[in-house]
Amino acid sequence: MKERISSSPRGIFSYRKFWAERFGIAPFLPVSREEMEELGWDSCDVIIVTGDAYVDHPSFGMAVIGRLLESQGFRVGIVSQPDWTSAEDFRRLGRPNLFFGVTAGNMDSMVNRYTSDRKIRSNDAYTPGGLPEKRPDRSVIVYSQRCREAYPDSPVIIGGIEASLRRTAHYDYWSDQVRRSIIFDAKADLLVFGNGERQIVEIAHALAARKKIAELKNIRGTGLIVDGMPDGFSEIDAGKMELPVSRGHSAVSLPSYEEVKNDRVLYAQASRVLHQETNPGNARALMQKHGDRYLWLNPPPIPLTTPEMDGVYELSYSRIPHPVYGGLKIPAFEMIQHSVTILRGCFGGCSFCSITEHEGRIIQSRSEKSILAEVEKIRDTSPLFTGFISDLGGPTANMYRLACKSLEIEAACRRPSCVYPDVCKNLNTDHSSLISLYRKAREIPGVKKILIASGVRYDLALKSPEYIKELTQNHVGGYLKVAPEHTEAGPLSKMMKPGIGAFEKFHELFNKNSKEAGKEQYLIPYFIAAHPGTTNEDMLHLALWLKKNNMRPDQVQAFLPSPMALATAMYHTGKNPLKKVTAESEEVLTAKGLGIRRLHKAFLRYHDPKNWPVLRRALRDMGRSDLIGRGKNCLVPPAAGR
Repeated sequence: MKERISSSPRGIFSYRKFWAERFGIAPFLPVSREEMEELGWDSCDVIIVTGDAYVDHPSFGMAVIGRLLESQGFRVGIVSQPDWTSAEDFRRLGRPNLFFGVTAGNMDSMVNRYTSDRKIRSNDAYTPGGLPEKRPDRSVIVYSQRCREAYPDSPVIIGGIEASLRRTAHYDYWSDQVRRSIIFDAKADLLVFGNGERQIVEIAHALAARKKIAELKNIRGTGLIVDGMPDGFSEIDAGKMELPVSRGHSAVSLPSYEEVKNDRVLYAQASRVLHQETNPGNARALMQKHGDRYLWLNPPPIPLTTPEMDGVYELSYSRIPHPVYGGLKIPAFEMIQHSVTILRGCFGGCSFCSITEHEGRIIQSRSEKSILAEVEKIRDTSPLFTGFISDLGGPTANMYRLACKSLEIEAACRRPSCVYPDVCKNLNTDHSSLISLYRKAREIPGVKKILIASGVRYDLALKSPEYIKELTQNHVGGYLKVAPEHTEAGPLSKMMKPGIGAFEKFHELFNKNSKEAGKEQYLIPYFIAAHPGTTNEDMLHLALWLKKNNMRPDQVQAFLPSPMALATAMYHTGKNPLKKVTAESEEVLTAKGLGIRRLHKAFLRYHDPKNWPVLRRALRDMGRSDLIGRGKNCLVPPAAGR
């Protein structure tokens, strides 16, 4: 492993195509032997195992990776939502010539199956008919072990959001314990983290060239199990509270699995270091001991270029579910079938969100030409298209083509966010490219309305009042969802979100522009209950703010500690990894018990009579009985008969 990890990757469409290209493009990637035979295949080169229904649409990970590998000349099959109680279903397409690619699907399987109160969800948006129980807990682990059981000599490569966010030793909310890196429990050969196009293409071509899976050690965006520090690398101990910046062949040694499992300060410290090593321009390899072996994580992948992004989204997707489902509705597809992805990544860095950990904070944007062509394709090919595009967006709607003003500064930066505590002076905030895109898209013949359903970063939008006007007057269908998350400085500082003043300024401009357009439109704000750093008093002040502003949230959410997020480290450790971590450093109080979590949610729905009894008790305990009554300044009415 002496070869230096490359910072100048090969273009994903620059490889010589594999010989199986002669079979051409499949109408759908096959899910059965019968389909393989119809295509003239005797075997698959790659088999993707997924916890989601197979929808051949670029919003579904298995379709993106499958169609990309197909464009490289490989024969790709799909094993979708297999029966995991035995290995039989994992043999349905035979042995893959190159490898199994295993993913839980578009969501972490535990987030998919359980609510923030650890209750099993009654439906699954990625399953035909919305039916639950079509995937196991910790799907990546279960599927990988079944693949190994089915064909012991086939390489197993895990990826997708579940593998990505569980790539190091991590706190697992559902078992309330620190678990090993998922690669150990899955017994996989390689772990792909982040959006995996660049990695998976390199891996497939290397294996097709008869390289052994054990030889693939230097690919960015991958993790593997090793016996020790590779030759030629120097070790930097993450136990030193603030790491020095270094160059060359260096790797950061994180506290071991056993250490972070038993020491919450070391866990918080490891989380802080992990998040400091996410910029592809300066990130170093990471190493973490698990027992007598080590996890080795190469630096993150280099982001896709605009031509590469265009190429990925212009592949031969049918844009509909596989016919095997017989027309059953797949809720997630119903929601996104007429949406268009224009960007990836997010530089917001919200501590509770996993987008940055998975997609990175460098924005990858498609070209205007490619996006407009996809809108036209939807218009011309979708039988259900009625003239409405449901979204032009991505993780954040208004980060299209925004980036650091200096490539040198960007490559050296270790800030977790470009917009917190304030918008960075080095960030280009010009929304003109996005405004131009909106205008051209809605001028396409046959398009009646283009909505923006992705979240709008309103503090960023305030830098471009023209964008707010364009959005408000042309792309809102009566309601626009935004996420202030809270009103109080304490929880907002732990979320890495702007003060409520930014939301109020945006709300004012939204109302002004709506009125000028003669439209009655409303903002739908999202708030989080029970986030680390939130007190009962914080939730009370939020409830009073909501009442004062005549806002009555319908759907509310309690904080869900997803794997790898910084806020999850706060939840588990009681420490703040946004700052230097020591045994004496800042303590973060967190609402953990079911009762207090329900109370925090009740404050958000202060107007619901079902919540009044618990709110009355809480207000009396807080010495705020003055808020129980029928006056306009009261939060809840008195009990009946009083």
